[in-house]
Amino acid sequence: MKNLKKISAAAMVAGALFTVACSKSETKKAVENSSSEYEKSINWMTTSELESLDPAKADDTASEEQIANTYEGLYRLGKNSKTVPGVAYKSETSKDGLTWTFYLRKNAKWSNGDPVTANDFVYAWRRQVDPKTASSQVNNYEGIKNAIAISEGKKKVKTLGVKADGDYKLVVTFEKKIPYFKVVTAISLKPLDSKVVEKYGKKYGTKSAYAVYNGPFTSSGWTGSSLTWKLVKNKYYWDKKAVRLSAVNYSVQKTPSTDYNLYQTGKLDAALLDTQAAKSMKNKRGYRVLTLGNTTYLSYNYKKKKIFRNANLRRAISMAINRKQLLSTIGTYNTQAKTFSATNVVLDGQNFAQEAEKNNSSVNKYVEYNLSEAKKYFKKALKELKVKKISFTLMADDDDSYKKQTEFIQSALTEAFGSQISVSVNNLPKTTRVSRQIAGNYDVVLGGLTSDFPDPYHFLAYMQSGQTYNFGKWSNKAYDKAVKASLTMNKAKRKQELLKAEKIIIDQEAISPLYHMGQAWMIRPTIKNLVFNGEYPDFKTTYATKN
Repeated sequence: MKNLKKISAAAMVAGALFTVACSKSETKKAVENSSSEYEKSINWMTTSELESLDPAKADDTASEEQIANTYEGLYRLGKNSKTVPGVAYKSETSKDGLTWTFYLRKNAKWSNGDPVTANDFVYAWRRQVDPKTASSQVNNYEGIKNAIAISEGKKKVKTLGVKADGDYKLVVTFEKKIPYFKVVTAISLKPLDSKVVEKYGKKYGTKSAYAVYNGPFTSSGWTGSSLTWKLVKNKYYWDKKAVRLSAVNYSVQKTPSTDYNLYQTGKLDAALLDTQAAKSMKNKRGYRVLTLGNTTYLSYNYKKKKIFRNANLRRAISMAINRKQLLSTIGTYNTQAKTFSATNVVLDGQNFAQEAEKNNSSVNKYVEYNLSEAKKYFKKALKELKVKKISFTLMADDDDSYKKQTEFIQSALTEAFGSQISVSVNNLPKTTRVSRQIAGNYDVVLGGLTSDFPDPYHFLAYMQSGQTYNFGKWSNKAYDKAVKASLTMNKAKRKQELLKAEKIIIDQEAISPLYHMGQAWMIRPTIKNLVFNGEYPDFKTTYATKN
């Protein structure tokens, strides 16, 4: 499943929201002035090859980046992770929250001129949950009536809770309330032109030419294996007036030193920096830090290692780690974590992580370095556990960054608690680490979570009792109750319950958040209105000046 791939702190292209902003007056001026003042195209990079341009088959960040710019769902994710109208210009929700009706704009078209209709969504969604498609993104449909049952072969595809009421009205029915559904439609659940999909069959999306698009851009020049291609302005896009660029020229660059050299020579307009380059470029014009939608943390195994059921032990471990020093060793473009939810998570248009940090003021001490307090909590834990010494193995991936981190944590805990603690380190290939984590074969693991959707529920839900990705099997009735209660259409109630859940997880140190992952980029200062949301850039309103 898609989320499983994201249970890591490995570097990914793009991330949480970052905007190279321009003022409204600048945007207006860009539209009004002569096009001779602006570049027609920009040169961008990604770090890996594409897998597919079929929304049902793409499961890698590079492909999803292309799909985000070439397909458009009912809504879009705009600046500050806010949902804005896409193919749907408005929606209505029933009083019980179990039926949503979307009204589609009549001027939305595919890149072949076909109209985008409600049936295009019905067709695409049914296709994606169909077991024959074998899509890894079925979990995005969770909550829609019969979606999971269909994917498991227990129900017929036609029973999916979506129907077209004429060409421009889409009705979706749910098994439970999904108050964040607009966000889901902004990230996933794209439509498809059935005529074209059936024409190409299994070849659909395997090349740029084997697909049609309804987003701001179309894909051009990707052959299925090529390392260069283009995003080309879609002349049929309903909001094409807002699209300033004629093309975005892509190339795959796997080596940071190479992409930076291309940036210096003007052959790239953006370059992803490695840790060393980031340090030297930090004060240069064009240096940008993109904070990803990720939280990296220590996960304790409550089932296998009973000592971790003691909250004071977890608090002591957390407070003994100087996160600021940790980040200085792996890159200060990462930011200290004081919440489980990532920094791009938004609730009702407001940054939830910031709200939660304020709400957690009484328990934030557990995610701050305090050696004397750490020793006090460790002493309490030893007494409560009736032991004289704590021993465990810290598991993580085997890349250089993780090796530095596990070494740092091992050293910090030894320095704090001396001979009363013994920490062994086990750095493994990522696939091995993931398989062991899934099997519950670990003591403590250093890893991370990047959620599919920038909504707090999509972080907090992972730590509910019995959830698949709650690998350590932590369980807290008050937490479960709060997360479940957050599935309400009452905005005030929802916020209250989500904040409550976030506070519990920090108070109990169910996991110990360490940092929110970031990336250092050099981005040409002439590029304006560039929005990064989730994991990838959105070029819809981007433009580039010549000077």
